[in-house]
Amino acid sequence: MRPNLVLAVVVGVLCATGVTLLLERSLSRVVLGFILLGNGVNLLILLAGRSGGAPVLGVTPPAGMSDPLTQAMVLTALVITLGMTAFLLALAYRSWQLIGHDEVQDDLEDRRIVRLAEQDRNSGPDDSLAEVARDPWIGGAGGIDPEQVDPEPPPRRLGDDPRPPRRPDREEADGE
Repeated sequence: MRPNLVLAVVVGVLCATGVTLLLERSLSRVVLGFILLGNGVNLLILLAGRSGGAPVLGVTPPAGMSDPLTQAMVLTALVITLGMTAFLLALAYRSWQLIGHDEVQDDLEDRRIVRLAEQDRNSGPDDSLAEVARDPWIGGAGGIDPEQVDPEPPPRRLGDDPRPPRRPDREEADGE
């Protein structure tokens, strides 16, 4: 069996459709996308192998044997795909039982990250670093270059106390 254009197109269509369905919010479409993608990759692996006779010594000459490695890889991939499909179907069924549909909703943390990214895009390039550099409680020392990743501590003068200054709220908690 020589790979021809039709089989290559079938592999492309299966993989493209599978990836498209994997990006949907419905768990049933995700399951179908996973199945299609798995079948497309299995067909691709099978097409990569050499075609020929049965890979049994004594029945077929070694030069005419098909490649058994690709067949073993496809069998392994089929078992893995079956297990993942069963797991995804169980997730979809449980989602249907709990909330009545299989739509995957946005996570609250995802929404918060998007909101922070939009705020960060609207701010200036060094706004957040300048505030950190001015605040001695966070670790800034006034004249820190915001481009430095790991700034050195400010030089100590003779007679300086090597301990960091105490926060006012810490002094009250210690009872001093």
